[in-house]
Amino acid sequence: MPDIDTSPRARMPRWVWKAVLIFWVGWLIAVRVDTVVERLYGLGTLLVVSMFLALAIEPGVNRLARRGWRRGTATAVFVLGVIVGFVVFVGAIAALVGQQIADLLQNSEDYVTRFVNFANDTFGTNIDASNVIAEIQDPNGAVQRFIRGQSGRVVDVSVAALGILLQALSVALFTFYLVADGPKLRRALCSRLTPERQQQVLQTWDIAIDKTGGYLYSRALLAGLSAFSHWVVLQALGTKAPVALALWVGVVSQFLPVVGTYLAGALPVLIALIDSPGKGIAVLIFVVVYQQIENYLFVPRVTARTMDLHPAVAFGAALGGAALMGPVGAVLAIPGAAMAQALLSDVGERHEVIESDLVKIAPRRSRRDRKSEPPSSPPGSNGNP
Repeated sequence: MPDIDTSPRARMPRWVWKAVLIFWVGWLIAVRVDTVVERLYGLGTLLVVSMFLALAIEPGVNRLARRGWRRGTATAVFVLGVIVGFVVFVGAIAALVGQQIADLLQNSEDYVTRFVNFANDTFGTNIDASNVIAEIQDPNGAVQRFIRGQSGRVVDVSVAALGILLQALSVALFTFYLVADGPKLRRALCSRLTPERQQQVLQTWDIAIDKTGGYLYSRALLAGLSAFSHWVVLQALGTKAPVALALWVGVVSQFLPVVGTYLAGALPVLIALIDSPGKGIAVLIFVVVYQQIENYLFVPRVTARTMDLHPAVAFGAALGGAALMGPVGAVLAIPGAAMAQALLSDVGERHEVIESDLVKIAPRRSRRDRKSEPPSSPPGSNGNP
């Protein structure tokens, strides 16, 4: 049997124990840091939203301050305006949804009969409305089971609404201090920097204010156009609550990127469809047509003056922001991308672009120029009569 070497040279090196100790200490620190970051994630989101609102309303506050207003008073006016607008919007939509649910439950037989008759007359089906009504009113049916299942979530919805209210008040408070004490904050920051760095920081801050304010202005203008257009159509069709529905379409379609257009159009189509299938189809057609008009007529003209951002960049930024921070990140990612684009536009040396068909941009032609052009000759002809 071979002898085991027990000499000091065969023992485990000392650095192994140090490596094991460092590994476990690092693992414990990483777990602790991850826990802290997870708990502070909500606070970080509130601060980001507050910074966005502060950059958006600061131009208006500065304008009032130059006219002799106290900065705190001017900031309070803008913050209260945002809060009142938010409360009015949420209250109008909540009242609309509650009214429609109550009306649907009270007159469910009438709505089902009308919808079934429309389906039978339009698509040639042979559905018995009485059987559908009996299935809906069956205590053991899927519809009644779903309604009973939702009744237990009232407390959860109330708690969630209270949490959202507290978060909104926290955002308003952060925004107020960021704007009211904005000059003091920037002065304290610049006092730690050299004059050259101060110039860069203030220039970056000014670009952030300009791009964020431009984003808010363009979205508000497009939301107003959308709300007014949809209100006219909904009012003409006799749809219930046309003002609330128009506000919903205008705000959601403009301030919620990517999916906002579909969510905005779904509610008025559903409300109109419950009232009358024909009205629902008419509203759906108008929503689709208006989106095309907005994309090709309104958006290029409004964003050209406020936020020069390529559509592909805006779409990618919205997707990235949504992946990182959800709907809030999707909304804030677009002005962030515009700020990054503006800052990077001054980086590096620019050169004159060579002539090539791959980089040729056709100039925009006015309607008058197109009318004054002679008609083109048919293909294959030499232009001779």
